[in-house]
Amino acid sequence: MYVSSRQAMSNNSSFKQAIPNNSNRRGENRIIAGLPPGEYEAVAPHLENVSLRRGTILQMPEQKIAYVYFPITCMLSLLATLEGGETVETGVVGSEGMVGISIVLGVDASTNEVLVQADGDAHRMKAKALGPLIKNGGVLHDSLLLYIHTIFVQISQTAACNRAHSLSERLARWLLLTHDRLGRDEFDLTHEFLARMLGTRRAGVSVAASTLRDAGVIGYTRGRVTVLDRKGLESASCECYRIVKAEYDRLATT
Repeated sequence: MYVSSRQAMSNNSSFKQAIPNNSNRRGENRIIAGLPPGEYEAVAPHLENVSLRRGTILQMPEQKIAYVYFPITCMLSLLATLEGGETVETGVVGSEGMVGISIVLGVDASTNEVLVQADGDAHRMKAKALGPLIKNGGVLHDSLLLYIHTIFVQISQTAACNRAHSLSERLARWLLLTHDRLGRDEFDLTHEFLARMLGTRRAGVSVAASTLRDAGVIGYTRGRVTVLDRKGLESASCECYRIVKAEYDRLATT
Protein backbone atom coordinates (compact mmCIF):
# COMPACT_ATOMS: atom_id res chain seq x y z
CA MET A 1 0.00 0.00 0.00
CA TYR A 2 2.92 2.36 0.73
CA VAL A 3 5.95 3.15 -1.38
CA SER A 4 9.34 2.48 0.17
CA SER A 5 11.33 5.07 2.11
CA ARG A 6 14.03 4.78 -0.60
CA GLN A 7 11.48 5.94 -3.19
CA ALA A 8 10.42 8.75 -0.89
CA MET A 9 14.01 9.91 -0.43
CA SER A 10 14.50 10.05 -4.18
CA ASN A 11 11.92 12.84 -4.32
CA ASN A 12 12.69 14.82 -1.20
CA SER A 13 12.14 18.39 -2.35
CA SER A 14 9.07 18.60 -0.15
CA PHE A 15 11.12 17.50 2.84
CA LYS A 16 13.20 20.66 2.60
CA GLN A 17 10.23 22.32 4.30
CA ALA A 18 10.59 19.86 7.18
CA ILE A 19 14.14 20.66 8.28
CA PRO A 20 14.41 22.39 11.66
CA ASN A 21 16.06 25.78 11.75
CA ASN A 22 15.80 28.85 13.91
CA SER A 23 12.66 30.24 12.29
CA ASN A 24 9.25 28.80 11.58
CA ARG A 25 8.54 30.09 8.10
CA ARG A 26 4.96 31.33 7.64
CA GLY A 27 4.14 30.26 11.21
CA GLU A 28 3.34 26.78 9.95
CA ASN A 29 4.28 23.16 10.42
CA ARG A 30 6.80 22.50 7.68
CA ILE A 31 5.34 19.19 6.55
CA ILE A 32 1.96 20.85 6.03
CA ALA A 33 3.56 23.96 4.50
CA GLY A 34 5.35 21.76 1.94
CA LEU A 35 2.16 20.32 0.45
CA PRO A 36 1.19 21.37 -3.07
CA PRO A 37 -2.13 23.25 -3.29
CA GLY A 38 -4.20 20.30 -4.48
CA GLU A 39 -2.98 18.00 -1.75
CA TYR A 40 -3.31 20.70 0.90
CA GLU A 41 -6.95 21.18 -0.08
CA ALA A 42 -7.56 17.50 0.64
CA VAL A 43 -5.73 17.62 3.97
CA ALA A 44 -6.96 20.98 5.32
CA PRO A 45 -10.53 19.90 6.25
CA HIS A 46 -9.03 17.31 8.61
CA LEU A 47 -6.78 19.78 10.45
CA GLU A 48 -7.88 21.38 13.70
CA ASN A 49 -5.78 24.15 15.20
CA VAL A 50 -5.19 23.62 18.92
CA SER A 51 -3.21 25.44 21.62
CA LEU A 52 -1.17 23.11 23.81
CA ARG A 53 0.09 23.84 27.32
CA ARG A 54 3.34 22.61 28.78
CA GLY A 55 2.94 19.44 30.81
CA THR A 56 -0.08 18.16 28.89
CA ILE A 57 0.11 14.46 28.02
CA LEU A 58 -1.06 13.79 24.46
CA GLN A 59 -0.43 10.05 24.22
CA MET A 60 0.21 7.21 26.65
CA PRO A 61 1.99 3.89 26.03
CA GLU A 62 -0.17 1.06 24.70
CA GLN A 63 -3.23 3.29 24.38
CA LYS A 64 -4.89 3.67 21.01
CA ILE A 65 -3.80 6.84 19.24
CA ALA A 66 -6.79 9.12 18.74
CA TYR A 67 -5.01 12.07 17.13
CA VAL A 68 -1.79 12.86 15.32
CA TYR A 69 -0.18 16.26 15.84
CA PHE A 70 1.74 18.58 13.54
CA PRO A 71 3.44 21.14 15.83
CA ILE A 72 3.57 24.76 14.72
CA THR A 73 5.05 26.74 17.62
CA CYS A 74 5.01 24.15 20.40
CA MET A 75 7.59 21.45 21.18
CA LEU A 76 6.71 17.87 22.10
CA SER A 77 8.76 15.19 23.88
CA LEU A 78 8.74 11.46 23.18
CA LEU A 79 9.25 9.61 26.47
CA ALA A 80 10.09 6.01 27.21
CA THR A 81 8.34 4.82 30.38
CA LEU A 82 9.88 2.24 32.71
CA GLU A 83 8.09 -0.19 35.03
CA GLY A 84 8.73 1.97 38.08
CA GLY A 85 7.09 4.96 36.40
CA GLU A 86 10.32 6.76 35.51
CA THR A 87 10.50 8.37 32.10
CA VAL A 88 13.43 9.19 29.83
CA GLU A 89 13.18 11.39 26.76
CA THR A 90 14.03 9.64 23.50
CA GLY A 91 13.22 12.41 21.03
CA VAL A 92 11.84 15.91 20.53
CA VAL A 93 9.47 17.16 17.86
CA GLY A 94 8.87 20.71 16.69
CA SER A 95 7.52 22.34 13.56
CA GLU A 96 9.71 20.07 11.41
CA GLY A 97 7.68 16.97 12.19
CA MET A 98 4.65 15.18 13.54
CA VAL A 99 3.66 13.00 16.47
CA GLY A 100 1.83 9.75 15.83
CA ILE A 101 4.22 8.14 13.36
CA SER A 102 2.92 4.69 14.35
CA ILE A 103 -0.22 5.51 12.37
CA VAL A 104 1.86 6.07 9.23
CA LEU A 105 3.34 2.59 9.71
CA GLY A 106 -0.08 0.99 10.13
CA VAL A 107 0.06 0.62 13.93
CA ASP A 108 -2.70 2.20 16.02
CA ALA A 109 -0.80 2.47 19.34
CA SER A 110 2.59 3.71 20.46
CA THR A 111 5.02 2.56 23.14
CA ASN A 112 5.86 6.19 23.96
CA GLU A 113 4.35 8.82 26.17
CA VAL A 114 4.05 12.17 24.39
CA LEU A 115 4.36 15.27 26.56
CA VAL A 116 4.03 18.94 25.65
CA GLN A 117 7.43 20.39 26.51
CA ALA A 118 6.81 24.01 25.45
CA ASP A 119 3.54 25.92 25.04
CA GLY A 120 2.35 26.66 21.55
CA ASP A 121 0.05 25.79 18.69
CA ALA A 122 -0.32 22.68 16.57
CA HIS A 123 -2.50 21.11 13.94
CA ARG A 124 -4.43 18.11 15.20
CA MET A 125 -5.88 15.41 12.95
CA LYS A 126 -7.95 12.37 13.83
CA ALA A 127 -5.71 9.34 13.47
CA LYS A 128 -8.29 7.51 11.38
CA ALA A 129 -8.24 10.32 8.82
CA LEU A 130 -4.52 10.04 8.05
CA GLY A 131 -4.48 6.58 6.46
CA PRO A 132 -6.81 7.42 3.55
CA LEU A 133 -4.84 10.62 2.86
CA ILE A 134 -1.54 8.76 2.34
CA LYS A 135 -2.60 5.34 1.07
CA ASN A 136 -1.95 6.24 -2.58
CA GLY A 137 1.36 8.02 -2.01
CA GLY A 138 1.79 11.72 -2.62
CA VAL A 139 3.85 14.49 -1.06
CA LEU A 140 2.38 14.08 2.44
CA HIS A 141 3.13 10.35 2.37
CA ASP A 142 6.69 10.87 1.14
CA SER A 143 7.41 13.68 3.60
CA LEU A 144 6.18 11.58 6.51
CA LEU A 145 8.41 8.66 5.53
CA LEU A 146 11.40 10.95 5.35
CA TYR A 147 10.51 12.45 8.70
CA ILE A 148 10.23 8.97 10.24
CA HIS A 149 13.77 8.28 9.06
CA THR A 150 15.10 11.42 10.71
CA ILE A 151 13.29 10.85 14.00
CA PHE A 152 14.67 7.30 14.08
CA VAL A 153 18.16 8.78 13.65
CA GLN A 154 17.48 11.16 16.54
CA ILE A 155 16.13 8.38 18.79
CA SER A 156 19.04 6.01 18.12
CA GLN A 157 21.60 8.76 18.66
CA THR A 158 19.88 9.78 21.90
CA ALA A 159 20.20 6.21 23.16
CA ALA A 160 23.92 6.24 22.41
CA CYS A 161 24.30 9.69 23.97
CA ASN A 162 22.59 8.66 27.22
CA ARG A 163 25.02 5.76 27.54
CA ALA A 164 28.29 7.33 26.45
CA HIS A 165 28.41 11.04 27.24
CA SER A 166 28.62 13.28 30.28
CA LEU A 167 25.54 14.98 31.66
CA SER A 168 26.80 18.45 30.71
CA GLU A 169 27.32 17.29 27.10
CA ARG A 170 23.84 15.76 27.04
CA LEU A 171 22.32 18.92 28.48
CA ALA A 172 24.07 21.02 25.83
CA ARG A 173 22.73 18.70 23.11
CA TRP A 174 19.23 18.92 24.53
CA LEU A 175 19.35 22.72 24.75
CA LEU A 176 20.50 22.93 21.12
CA LEU A 177 17.59 20.75 19.98
CA THR A 178 15.21 22.96 21.95
CA HIS A 179 16.79 26.16 20.61
CA ASP A 180 16.42 24.90 17.04
CA ARG A 181 12.75 24.07 17.44
CA LEU A 182 11.52 27.00 19.50
CA GLY A 183 13.51 29.59 17.56
CA ARG A 184 14.12 31.82 20.57
CA ASP A 185 16.99 32.33 23.02
CA GLU A 186 14.97 32.11 26.24
CA PHE A 187 12.74 29.29 27.49
CA ASP A 188 11.36 28.12 30.82
CA LEU A 189 12.94 24.90 32.13
CA THR A 190 12.96 23.79 35.74
CA HIS A 191 15.52 21.42 37.26
CA GLU A 192 12.76 18.89 37.82
CA PHE A 193 11.68 18.98 34.20
CA LEU A 194 15.22 18.74 32.88
CA ALA A 195 15.94 15.82 35.21
CA ARG A 196 12.94 13.99 33.82
CA MET A 197 13.94 14.66 30.23
CA LEU A 198 17.54 13.56 30.77
CA GLY A 199 16.75 10.61 33.04
CA THR A 200 18.86 11.83 35.95
CA ARG A 201 18.58 13.42 39.39
CA ARG A 202 17.92 17.11 39.95
CA ALA A 203 21.29 17.45 41.65
CA GLY A 204 22.99 16.25 38.48
CA VAL A 205 21.11 18.80 36.40
CA SER A 206 22.23 21.56 38.78
CA VAL A 207 25.87 20.59 38.32
CA ALA A 208 25.58 20.31 34.52
CA ALA A 209 23.73 23.63 34.22
CA SER A 210 26.34 25.31 36.43
CA THR A 211 29.11 23.96 34.18
CA LEU A 212 27.51 25.51 31.09
CA ARG A 213 26.70 28.73 32.90
CA ASP A 214 30.25 29.08 34.20
CA ALA A 215 31.49 28.57 30.64
CA GLY A 216 29.38 31.56 29.60
CA VAL A 217 27.27 29.70 27.04
CA ILE A 218 23.94 29.89 28.92
CA GLY A 219 22.27 31.92 31.61
CA TYR A 220 20.14 29.98 34.06
CA THR A 221 18.09 31.51 36.84
CA ARG A 222 14.74 30.69 38.44
CA GLY A 223 13.83 28.07 35.88
CA ARG A 224 14.63 30.22 32.84
CA VAL A 225 17.41 29.30 30.42
CA THR A 226 18.97 31.87 28.09
CA VAL A 227 21.25 30.80 25.26
CA LEU A 228 24.09 33.34 25.34
CA ASP A 229 26.62 31.74 23.02
CA ARG A 230 25.20 29.37 20.42
CA LYS A 231 28.59 28.36 18.99
CA GLY A 232 29.96 27.83 22.47
CA LEU A 233 26.98 25.62 23.30
CA GLU A 234 27.66 23.57 20.18
CA SER A 235 31.27 23.15 21.28
CA ALA A 236 30.12 22.05 24.74
CA SER A 237 27.83 19.41 23.23
CA CYS A 238 28.88 15.94 22.21
CA GLU A 239 28.95 14.81 18.58
CA CYS A 240 25.38 13.48 18.81
CA TYR A 241 23.79 16.85 18.08
CA ARG A 242 25.98 17.32 15.01
CA ILE A 243 25.23 13.81 13.71
CA VAL A 244 21.46 14.34 13.91
CA LYS A 245 21.63 17.84 12.41
CA ALA A 246 23.90 16.63 9.60
CA GLU A 247 21.33 14.00 8.61
CA TYR A 248 18.57 16.62 8.47
CA ASP A 249 20.82 18.85 6.39
CA ARG A 250 21.83 15.98 4.08
CA LEU A 251 18.22 15.22 3.21
CA ALA A 252 17.54 18.91 2.65
CA THR A 253 20.33 19.34 0.11
CA THR A 254 20.55 16.05 -1.81
